[in-house]
Amino acid sequence: MKILHVVRQFSPSVGGLEDSVLSLARIQRDLLGLDARVLTLDRVFGETDRLPASDIVQGVPVRRIAWRGSSRYPLAPNVLRHLGDATIVHVHAIDFFFDFLAATRWLHRRTLVASTHGGFFHTRALGAIKAVWFQTLTRLSIRAYERIVACSYSDAQMFAPIAGRRLLTIENGINQQKFHAASATDPTRTLISFGRFARHKQIDLLFPLLARLRASGDDWRLIVAGRPADQSEADLATAARAAGVTDAVRFVIAPSDEELKILFGQSSYYACLSQHEGFGLAAVEAQSAGLIPVLSDIVPFRRLADQTRIGIVRPAADLDAIAHDILALHDSGDAALRALRSHAIAESSRYDWNDVARRYTELYGAIYPASGRSPAHVPLDAVREGNPS
Repeated sequence: MKILHVVRQFSPSVGGLEDSVLSLARIQRDLLGLDARVLTLDRVFGETDRLPASDIVQGVPVRRIAWRGSSRYPLAPNVLRHLGDATIVHVHAIDFFFDFLAATRWLHRRTLVASTHGGFFHTRALGAIKAVWFQTLTRLSIRAYERIVACSYSDAQMFAPIAGRRLLTIENGINQQKFHAASATDPTRTLISFGRFARHKQIDLLFPLLARLRASGDDWRLIVAGRPADQSEADLATAARAAGVTDAVRFVIAPSDEELKILFGQSSYYACLSQHEGFGLAAVEAQSAGLIPVLSDIVPFRRLADQTRIGIVRPAADLDAIAHDILALHDSGDAALRALRSHAIAESSRYDWNDVARRYTELYGAIYPASGRSPAHVPLDAVREGNPS
């Protein structure tokens, strides 16, 4: 079976979406016998250099195509020229590709699957317009897809009213070996944030949080590792300076996985006070490293904390309470913190990409009309649904 994963950003771009698609495609090729490929755009958002039109990333063939317009809704109608002989076109995220491939299905006649990856509600910007778009164009586009896969239970709640019986939930996974047990074995007073510098992640709140921690001891530190997106290193450095913690913050730009592992080895806590996450991939990766998560009170983070029974979850604006919880936890002693580190590593094993990739492969087999039946007539219980009650 030939699977074409269509996604707006891919390696060398860094983020949860990119990591998810790479993990899925790599396992499908290496372990599940599928001919999985990736079709993506030829520039990383915010950069001007064009990437090679063809590439191989960790064994996955990649084709990159030109685009124009805004990174919010990049236009690439030439996608139709590159569908090849794909059995199933798997679209990742709700964007131009999602709408355009739905509108032109009468022309390309491919079987379509989509994964939600948080939809397009990562920020409150243009909220009213997004809501109307979601209830109209997104609702209409969904009709062209055999299945809409919610990548988290918060996504499932969002899409259930407009996707109906097309919806099922397959939560994202992580590469269990990528950062396994990489955190400091002896507790430290260092927090780390890693990922894209995006406004909805509210990285700037971590600096006044650090100031509150340092009021109890000036050995608290923060590492901010990632790649600029709609925020730059200069933007964040300005916020750190305003909070009076410049000397206690270290910025590491575009670190490799090996560099991240070294940074994890200096840290005991992972901090993310994001407004919105589709799944919270970085938080699960942090747990696999043995980092104790400090998270904003949003649906995917609350669910993660409830499932794994570890971490601090508070409203992002309540920095005093978050700082109090961190200090109280750290004061519990080295033995307790080492036990939490071990617990975090063990609990992260429930999020395994091998199982996620297998479930997607079961889905493809259920919806592909190999028997001559219309895919619309394949019952949804042909796959494990996992929909929220």
